[in-house]
Amino acid sequence: MYRNLFPSILILALVVGGSAVWLQSQGTPDTGSTELAELNQLIDVTDVQATDGETPELIEMTMGDENAPVTVVEYASFTCPHCATFHINVFGELKTNYVDTGKVKFIMRDVYFDRLGLWAAMLARCEGPDKFFGVSDLIYKRQREWTSGGSNAEIEANLKKLGRIAGMNDEAMDACMRDGTKAQALADLFQENVARDGVESTPTFLINGKLYSNMNYTDFKDVLDGLLPK
Repeated sequence: MYRNLFPSILILALVVGGSAVWLQSQGTPDTGSTELAELNQLIDVTDVQATDGETPELIEMTMGDENAPVTVVEYASFTCPHCATFHINVFGELKTNYVDTGKVKFIMRDVYFDRLGLWAAMLARCEGPDKFFGVSDLIYKRQREWTSGGSNAEIEANLKKLGRIAGMNDEAMDACMRDGTKAQALADLFQENVARDGVESTPTFLINGKLYSNMNYTDFKDVLDGLLPK
């Protein structure tokens, strides 16, 4: 089982920049509703500020040998329970047996169902690729814990607790989670990626250009072994 983007996700106009993005407010704590929200409402708890200048360059979050024979792209949402299950039960073995051994290059790309997933992604990116996967691991392992807050402010505080565990300070977290220009860029990149690759659910994997739905470790191993040089 996995989380489906369609038909539940609609296209809405963003306030910033006038572009469009798929986003869904899934009964978020502040309203208890399922109505779609504009970008400034999706990230209002962080009091984001639009910044002057060019759109920031967003680094692809990658691990493993750049020249590995197999490339795995994971499309996932930080608020998707099945994505959390994959990271807790499957990803560790894949990393040990395939990424760390130079067989697989692994790329993680965000999908945003709701404001909480966007906040979590902004936090995970606060200190760049060096800490991204470590922070992501914490976010997934403690998904039920940090999403259980009764208000947006509580959820923000829960996320910051995870950031502190990862060695971030409040000033740095406040700065990156209030960057409205970066939030806009992340939303635009999300829309571009899922439209280009035909992603309709999470988690979805693009393995050497072919789409696969959620898999257990045994099935994942079979796919990877079939693509690796003999």
